[in-house]
Amino acid sequence: MASVKLIGVSASPFVNRVQIALNLKSINYEFLQETFGAKSELLLKSNPVHKKVPVFIHDDKLICESLNIVQYINELWTSGPSILPSDPYDRAIARFWGAYIDDKAKGEEERLAAVDKLAAMLVLLEEYFINCSSTTGNGNFFGGDSIGYVDIALGCFLGWFKASEKLFDVKVLDIAKTPRLVEWAERFYSDDAVKNVIPETEKLMEFAKRNLMK
Repeated sequence: MASVKLIGVSASPFVNRVQIALNLKSINYEFLQETFGAKSELLLKSNPVHKKVPVFIHDDKLICESLNIVQYINELWTSGPSILPSDPYDRAIARFWGAYIDDKAKGEEERLAAVDKLAAMLVLLEEYFINCSSTTGNGNFFGGDSIGYVDIALGCFLGWFKASEKLFDVKVLDIAKTPRLVEWAERFYSDDAVKNVIPETEKLMEFAKRNLMK
């Protein structure tokens, strides 16, 4: 049986991405918890370039960068729901939006007060979500009737969005501006693949106060 391990920090949305993908594919794995602010020898050895989590270990193969790992998981384990669309054009578009989300949101868990920078991104994603719904005829997720690539790319940040709202008395997902995304977020959170992955808001707030707001 193949050995599947994940080096990560539970509070990292990028680590949560990989966990959700693994859950969608019903893959058992060993979670190797890192201490935030410290880098274990295993992490430094496994990701000598960026020295960051997550790192996915499949037997003796090491894969880094969260969306890259998600794509690897989807391509290797073909059973279960497909995370990326089968159509090449749709797949390219999903990858585009995944890269866009990373470009705009990456690091926001370390810049919690900068939530205003997310507003334009979320409005555009609201429009994209509506277009996806009109194309697929299903408004549940970006990927159709089940969680897909863009859902994972954005959904991993929902815990930090909620923590930011409470810590700084701001509104990240605003029902007046992005009503469809607000509904989507509730569905995403309640999915079996997501439950027990994204830490509770209070735990993220404690993490932020302890590690990010010194």
